[in-house]
Amino acid sequence: MSRKNSMQKNVVIIGGEGKLARLFNRELSKLGMSVFSLDKNDWHKADELFAQADAVIVAVPIHLTLDVIARCHQLPVECILADLTSIKSSPLRAMLDIHSGPVLGLHPMFGPDVSDFSHQTIAVCDGREPDKTLWFKQLLKNTGAELYTISASEHDESMTFIQALRHFSTFAYGVHLQQEQADLSSLIKLSSPIYRLELAMVGRLFAQDPELYADIIFSSKSNISMIKRYHQRLGELISLLENKDKAGFINQFSDVGDWFGDDAQRFLKESSAMLDSTQKS
Repeated sequence: MSRKNSMQKNVVIIGGEGKLARLFNRELSKLGMSVFSLDKNDWHKADELFAQADAVIVAVPIHLTLDVIARCHQLPVECILADLTSIKSSPLRAMLDIHSGPVLGLHPMFGPDVSDFSHQTIAVCDGREPDKTLWFKQLLKNTGAELYTISASEHDESMTFIQALRHFSTFAYGVHLQQEQADLSSLIKLSSPIYRLELAMVGRLFAQDPELYADIIFSSKSNISMIKRYHQRLGELISLLENKDKAGFINQFSDVGDWFGDDAQRFLKESSAMLDSTQKS
């Protein structure tokens, strides 16, 4: 590894053979960065790569992240240590413990199937010496990504809703369809456009790596607590049906609609436009 000029940086991606890591490799390489992959069979190269690294990015599955971070203890003091994990608090603490230099938590809010970073959101959680990570943040902006700065705790609280609760609900619905032996071909043929899209999202989940989703859902006790509260509320809402309380159902529906406010109409318009686009393609 060598430095060609002051504008070029050496970036090491740990877990570099993963799909998301390869996407980051490609996009950063487009901007002239020297990007090096360090995978599980390459650790004999680690000392050499780390010695000249300007940034080291941990891009491994959640259940491996803390162990891999623990191996990043000999980085240059000016080197940025970052991760791409979908949870942020525990990886950020681990990076701060192992590295005395700049630390940055990142969460790409997209999967490896996007064509590039243009208009894609990356959550950014500052760890240490944010002024020394500005060059890397600017690099990400130069790829076309949109950065959203947030604290690790706020990020993880949001992910409880966006990921853990949503994925578990989808998982439970898929399990229910399977155990009820629903006629999937008939459901597809009879689906309205919006239900077809919802059904596609359920099928999409089960076409992917189950360990990834298990890692996300099992990653914190707060996820389990949230899912238990969701389960409790389902029971409370079922009582409306059992009691034939149509008025109570309508009142609850209206209360939630008021809580969404103007966003409800915005989401209606956005979803209608998405459906229209899907049907035309």
